[in-house]
Amino acid sequence: MAADKSEHQEFLAGLIRLHILHHAVHGELYGQWLIEELQRHGYRISPGTLYPMLHALERKGYLKSSMQGVGRRARRVYHATKKGREALHVLKDKVRELFSELIEGR
Repeated sequence: MAADKSEHQEFLAGLIRLHILHHAVHGELYGQWLIEELQRHGYRISPGTLYPMLHALERKGYLKSSMQGVGRRARRVYHATKKGREALHVLKDKVRELFSELIEGR
């Protein structure tokens, strides 16, 4: 029985946030790059969904942003804060544990 992904948006949004945090810990990122990266993983996310997610993560202290470039070439670039790096460390352990139960049957 194939389910429509939109039915499970709440869970998918959590995985997308985890992807964002992972990439922000490993380097700077910007919205369009992230949309394309998520597409490579099978996610279809619009700017109208992604940017509020990025702004919320920044408001909560997990990301920090700055403007790079000027004029039409300006873009907002995000990177992880100390809180974001700490969160990813905790989440990795939780994902390993969940993976073990879901996939490996432990």
